[in-house]
Amino acid sequence: MRVTFWGVRGSIPTPGSATQGWGGNSSCVEVQHDGGPPLIFDCGTGARQLGFKLVGEPGRSLELLFSHFHMDHVFGFPFFVPIYTPGYDVRITVPAYSEDEAREKLGRYLNGVYHPTRLRELPAQVSFRPIRSDRSFVTGPFEIQALSLNHPGGALGYRVEAGDQRLAYITDTAPFARPGEGIAAGQDPVRAEARIIEFLRGCDLVIYDTMYTYDEYLEKMTWGHSYPEYAVAVCRAAGVERLLLFHHLPDASDAELDELDEAWSGHDAPKVTLAREGQTLELGPEP
Repeated sequence: MRVTFWGVRGSIPTPGSATQGWGGNSSCVEVQHDGGPPLIFDCGTGARQLGFKLVGEPGRSLELLFSHFHMDHVFGFPFFVPIYTPGYDVRITVPAYSEDEAREKLGRYLNGVYHPTRLRELPAQVSFRPIRSDRSFVTGPFEIQALSLNHPGGALGYRVEAGDQRLAYITDTAPFARPGEGIAAGQDPVRAEARIIEFLRGCDLVIYDTMYTYDEYLEKMTWGHSYPEYAVAVCRAAGVERLLLFHHLPDASDAELDELDEAWSGHDAPKVTLAREGQTLELGPEP
């Protein structure tokens, strides 16, 4: 699998000179495997440039999976060129109980009020798949599972398997245990942690929300985001090979993210780096 980051920022896009090194677009990640239709995780502002790239390629289908519908994960959808391209097949997976509910959730953003286009007017062939926690489906070469996360209003994380490669996309989520308890405190995992650890078991790559430092998390525990030490503890327990810190704080400058990347650069089991906009990773053995 090949993974490309089109948006790595959380909460709100922050373009400008202070963020151009790591990127200022909000969440959007592309996954490709063996030339098949790509998987797209979330449709933040990074999706705009991705859309231009996709319509210039031979393929005319894609799978778009939403983790949830907070604005930073939806900003880019009304500007995602494939949905305006006749003959393009856009299959959208939405945290919902039914196809009608899935369509209604996304239709709130394209209803003629918040954007001039209405969902029913899109020229592309757009279909909807509802998904809930602990459910799975197969599309093309990908087997995809979903798991509920710890975020206000709810969110789903996704695990993807293709051949012998496995990755997980885990954003947005707060820790699954209170401070001083569970895996990050050197104790046995609490029940919710045991579920996420098993979900991540054996992944080659995990993309994990680490918006805050630990002190920032303590100040904003109900806001639904995590911190690097917690992501590392969970991924270590799950036997993850590589962890990408993701959903960067909007106020974090390039200099601050440089320092964070350097601080974790020597960590192993899992190997830890920061997600960078424009970065492409190939899953497989390290060269």
